[in-house]
Amino acid sequence: IISPYHLYLNPTLVVRQYEFWRLITNFLYFRKMDLDFLFHMFFLARYCKLLEENSFRGRTADFFYMLLFGATVLTGIVLIGGMIPIVSESFAKIFFLSNSLTFMMVYVWSKQNPFIHMSFLGLFTFTAAYLPWVLLGFSILVGTSAWVDLLGMIAGHAYYFLEDVYPRMTGRRPLRTPAFIKSLFADEAVVVARAENVRFAAPPIQDLHQD
Repeated sequence: IISPYHLYLNPTLVVRQYEFWRLITNFLYFRKMDLDFLFHMFFLARYCKLLEENSFRGRTADFFYMLLFGATVLTGIVLIGGMIPIVSESFAKIFFLSNSLTFMMVYVWSKQNPFIHMSFLGLFTFTAAYLPWVLLGFSILVGTSAWVDLLGMIAGHAYYFLEDVYPRMTGRRPLRTPAFIKSLFADEAVVVARAENVRFAAPPIQDLHQD
């Protein structure tokens, strides 16, 4: 129905032909259905859900602002990188940033949950802090471009630093969600269960292929 040629990020068409929708639509297309596509779909469904239900529970506006920040950083990196002679050829091959935005969410989740034990294909176990690097290595093994995942890691680290690290260092929060964005989302009541007579078991090892 809609050709990918009308969706991909093209700075020339955005500036000269005023096709501003490309700044958004390039995050909505995940290219051909191959092994890399399946893995990124799994990451999107799993870690987007984990972020919404835990770190951003009751904070829909903050979650939206995180995605908006990530999309802006990724777009800026690609546009600026395209003007640098040494790396311009590599950035010129990046037409869609959907996988990068997905990888950013994986990176943010791993930083906020660094001590969770995980298993990759049942071959070895590691903590969640190393999850982005494990997935980056897998992407290289299956022959996909490492730039896509690296961009997601850069955007994710920028968000994590400005949202979690920098406020602890200075007491300031530069990524405070603007009031006009919060006004777009209704306040959500968060139900907190009482912890009387509740016993907690040790968390199980999570497997990347377990739904």
